[in-house]
Amino acid sequence: MQESKIVNNPYAKSLDGLKLNNPVEAFFNFCQERENIRRLREEAYPFPWTKDPIFQKGRFLNVFREDDRTSKSILDFARELKDDIPLLIQALFFARWCNRQETLDELSPDILLKPEKLSKKLKSFENWCNLNAYPVEAVNWKGIKYSRFDTAVTLFSDIKESLADMVKNAEGDVITATITINSEFKMQNDFPIFMAVIDLAWFRPDIIYPNSHVPTGIGALAYLDRLQRYLGLKNHQETCEKMIELQKEYWPEAKRKFQPIDIEYLSCECRKYYSYVNGTKSFEGKNVFKPI
Repeated sequence: MQESKIVNNPYAKSLDGLKLNNPVEAFFNFCQERENIRRLREEAYPFPWTKDPIFQKGRFLNVFREDDRTSKSILDFARELKDDIPLLIQALFFARWCNRQETLDELSPDILLKPEKLSKKLKSFENWCNLNAYPVEAVNWKGIKYSRFDTAVTLFSDIKESLADMVKNAEGDVITATITINSEFKMQNDFPIFMAVIDLAWFRPDIIYPNSHVPTGIGALAYLDRLQRYLGLKNHQETCEKMIELQKEYWPEAKRKFQPIDIEYLSCECRKYYSYVNGTKSFEGKNVFKPI
């Protein structure tokens, strides 16, 4: 599996010194409790939905990506484009560079065909993009450096056919598509590319396979390393495969079967949770959950 090569990983030591007798069991315990919170909240039960003080205070994504607000907005934003592969890919890359529900919910995908109108609309927001979820660097394309804004508004529109060719040539594999695109983008952190590519599997599983192995993002690295060592496996790819197999033992009643993207994504969330346990993460700023 392609694992993060970023030199400066701020989460690399977040679990150092933490004793987990069984990180597999801890992973599935996290999943079950977080999913139960989602269910109770959607059924209009009152806060706090859990007795766990970390879940009461901290912000965590849902267990299944399709249940998260931003993912739902991306699904709605791009839903009508599934038959136009270049435009669909442009929409998904734009959406992950934006990554802000409030922005996406106010846009129609046809605005992507009108860069000047899109630019004006995005500038009307106090914040057009989510600056906290993950870093999005400038893109280098054919020797020209594009800011996050210019990449989202102009570059993706100009290169959507090239992006579509690179994705199609990956033959369904997320890692291959991510590496190929980043060989052109030259980003230190390829996570936004990886997210846009795997999103395509929601719409066109014939082009990007939902069960494809995925790169390891910097946030997931520490917990996936724990799982790999505990299971005695060679890499994160084997680890994801084993965790999918173990779902039947630890969480047979889950609403669907995990895919490799789920194990990677949830390893990031587990790293967050057990960083609180370990005292290497604080309840402050964007990390604090505030019930509405």
